[in-house]
Amino acid sequence: MKVLLVGSGGREHALAWKLKQSSHCTHLFCAPGNPGMAALGTCVGVRADDIPELIAFAHDMHIELTVVGPETPLAAGLVDAFQKEGLPIFGPTRAAARIETSKAFAKTVMKMKGVPAGRAVPCPNEARALAALDEFTPPYVIKADGLAAGKGVVIAPDRAAAETAIRTMMRDRAFGAAGDLVLVEEFLDGEEVSLFAISDGRRGLAMVPAQDHKRIGDGDTGPNTGGMGAYTPVPHLAAGVVDEAMARVITPVIEGMAEQGTPFRGLLYAGLILTRDGLKVIEFNCRFGDPETQAVLPLLDEDLLLLMMESVGTGFARDRLRFSRGAAACVVAASGGYPGEYRSGLAIQGLEAAGATGALIFHAGTRMMDGSLRTAGGRVLNVVGRAASLEGAVAAAYTALEQITFDGMHYRRDIASRALTRRTP
Repeated sequence: MKVLLVGSGGREHALAWKLKQSSHCTHLFCAPGNPGMAALGTCVGVRADDIPELIAFAHDMHIELTVVGPETPLAAGLVDAFQKEGLPIFGPTRAAARIETSKAFAKTVMKMKGVPAGRAVPCPNEARALAALDEFTPPYVIKADGLAAGKGVVIAPDRAAAETAIRTMMRDRAFGAAGDLVLVEEFLDGEEVSLFAISDGRRGLAMVPAQDHKRIGDGDTGPNTGGMGAYTPVPHLAAGVVDEAMARVITPVIEGMAEQGTPFRGLLYAGLILTRDGLKVIEFNCRFGDPETQAVLPLLDEDLLLLMMESVGTGFARDRLRFSRGAAACVVAASGGYPGEYRSGLAIQGLEAAGATGALIFHAGTRMMDGSLRTAGGRVLNVVGRAASLEGAVAAAYTALEQITFDGMHYRRDIASRALTRRTP
């Protein structure tokens, strides 16, 4: 099969790595791809959001399956456009992608199906949002309804900060149209976990749970980022959490989407939190998460390409997914200054030595310039260690990271530390 993968980050590199392992993948094209993905297939100069060019390329090259990595093309209707052209594509339609692109829509689906989640008040204007603060106690959670590049959520410690967040979103339009509607939500406290489920529109198959690290600094300090690392499995999760999440969250949402005439096919990502009152949903994403994907896929003992074909076409021919025993840990090497301003175009050294340790190196923000590999983003590289134990996987990732250098490079040194110091409940 000829496969087209849309995207250019670390998540897409991990997807490319896994798809290339399929005996059914005869050629992999990546649009636009990155230098790491170029070693697995052919990178083509088409942007991930250029729908007409992607369609033309798929027709010209007789692509048999297109896989969409990032959320922006999904929100723009890439899947709908491909389906109209009779081109098989893995991912949800624009209507189904609203489970991520509209937090208010997600809340509506969850309420309809009785999915446990925090209370929220959708607010169409600044006055309503400010008044809604009276219905909650601090800390306040303020969310832009639409896509905001992972920056549209503010946890405000007091009312003044909450009011500032509301004005920034709605009056100053810091996130554009994403902040036309704002949700004021109940703060949920507890252990967070990410759960992926691949869906064929009728039911979902769970992947192993993972935990990511959003804050820039050790000990969960500093501003939020796109993710500084992730690991799986999560050894301190109580037995049965995944089955409970499938029964109370994933399955009802998939059923609810189908009942509304917008069946969800693709990867449904549930951000969950284990509170004193039980499991609840923080949010949904309509695609693979980053950097959790980089930790989860190395343990998947299935042909991902076949799974995606079943999702798009015939439906699943299995009840559960198989995963290898052991653990995987991903650590993100970031540019100095990230998630604020940072420099690009800095030379990267040591990738060959890092790869020689046995770690996986996924490119997140790199480019070739003057014959050498350079930085080209805030999150530059994802280094993934694998081992029989989580402790071993973490050690393997950091051993490989020690071989890599670029000016200003920094990374968290405590990935999975909480898991390694806790006991299973």
